[in-house]
Amino acid sequence: MSTEQTVRHISLLDTTLRDGEQTQGVSFSANEKVNIARSLLQSLKVDRIEVASACVSDGEKEAVLRITQWAASEGLDDRVEVLGFVDHKRSVDWVKSAGGKVINLLAKGSEKHCREQLGKTLEGHIEGIRDTVAYAHEQGLVVNMYLEDWSNGYQDSKDYVFGLMKGTSDMGINHYLLPDTLGVMSPLEVHDALTEMMVKFPDQHFDFHPHNDYGLATANVMAAVNAGINSIHCTVNCLGERAGNASLAEVAVVLKDKLGLQLSIDETRIAVVSRMVENFSGKWIAANTPVVGADVFTQTAGIHADGDLKGNLYVTRLSPERFARKRVYALGKMSGKASLINNLEELGISLSKEDQAKVLKRVVELGDSKQSISSEDLPFIIADVMESKEYHHISLLNCYINSGLNVDSTASVRVELEGEEAQASGSGNGGFAAFFDAIEKILGPREFEMPALVDYEVHIPRGGKTSALTECIISWEIGEQEFKTRGVDSNQVLAAVKATMRMINLRMHSANQLG
Repeated sequence: MSTEQTVRHISLLDTTLRDGEQTQGVSFSANEKVNIARSLLQSLKVDRIEVASACVSDGEKEAVLRITQWAASEGLDDRVEVLGFVDHKRSVDWVKSAGGKVINLLAKGSEKHCREQLGKTLEGHIEGIRDTVAYAHEQGLVVNMYLEDWSNGYQDSKDYVFGLMKGTSDMGINHYLLPDTLGVMSPLEVHDALTEMMVKFPDQHFDFHPHNDYGLATANVMAAVNAGINSIHCTVNCLGERAGNASLAEVAVVLKDKLGLQLSIDETRIAVVSRMVENFSGKWIAANTPVVGADVFTQTAGIHADGDLKGNLYVTRLSPERFARKRVYALGKMSGKASLINNLEELGISLSKEDQAKVLKRVVELGDSKQSISSEDLPFIIADVMESKEYHHISLLNCYINSGLNVDSTASVRVELEGEEAQASGSGNGGFAAFFDAIEKILGPREFEMPALVDYEVHIPRGGKTSALTECIISWEIGEQEFKTRGVDSNQVLAAVKATMRMINLRMHSANQLG
């Protein structure tokens, strides 16, 4: 006899396309809905999806029809669900004509909602539910039923909730969907309420549908599952009304890692689907959002990078590789040697310890003026440092450049030249031209011959952001001799300024050597 125990499986229903679309300002097009639905079911492999509310619009109906047609061709149509209302034939006919197989009926789970919103008694509401469910079954639909505002309804009047359950328990409802509609419950309240529901109605299947108003949605999911619930509702990127629903990414990893449960989803697709929903919804997640945020697998502190380098001391089960992502070691003023080494290894670059120290010094200096430096910036910094022979005949003390539309740019430059301060202003048809005019005015009386500028190259890292470092390489010519200098800065004009200052120092050094 096998001693292996079957791992409990938790089913996830994703309602990004229905409840998630209730996020303020979010409206998916039909094409976007189809692509998200396909990604959720076929790529991410969630168990069920809720894709729309019945009777909303012709565009919504077109989207549902396209989703159900695709799902039917893949044998997944029984996993596509549509919200409907207690309106006898109207919602059922809409879902049926859109190719739907499952309707999630929205009943009132709160006595106050039933009385004040519908103006009905419990018995009258149950009669309407019975008519709608019977007609749905006649049309061949599977029926699930939401108890809207169940959490408040349960706390305000258990008798109403239990009466609604008893009055509908013989109707052939597949799943009862219990929402914490306003996100008001705590984990302990969720556990106790769901436990009582399952004890009183042991033959029914319950889903839990949390909201995140108190930031407790994921914790409430854990409480629900610990109470015995096997079906959980969530959305991608926590989309949903007000503070949103439970995050699919958080729910998936917490149930697996903290409760040892089994899910159907492919974790390597979580981040990809998250990006898709971000782009289609226009709602951008925070960089520190668990699992899917841009920075959640980035180590910033040098001591963390050192620990990982020496023995993966800061690595947890929540590893980036699980989600087809990579760990990143940020470069900046908090960087240490280990952060640099990790990035060099990633780029396949080898430097001596002496050169590593030079590069790290420059990284820290740049970090003081720039929030972070990406690994894509690193080759620019290395080239700049390796080429550099730092002569200080002239040092830039201040450089203020002003540019505007349809006006000449102006520059105010102050330098230290051979131990003395000098300053000048200049103008030109761009920021660099204005700087060049000002520096020529400073150097002209000292009989310094400015070489001709023969080429001006600007490089930005591939995929670089607006804050990426910029490399400027300027080719100069004096007499028949041509040479290049390089400057690196997050500001493109200042990169060119640095390249020019390096040229001047090199020329002055050569003149002093000859003298």
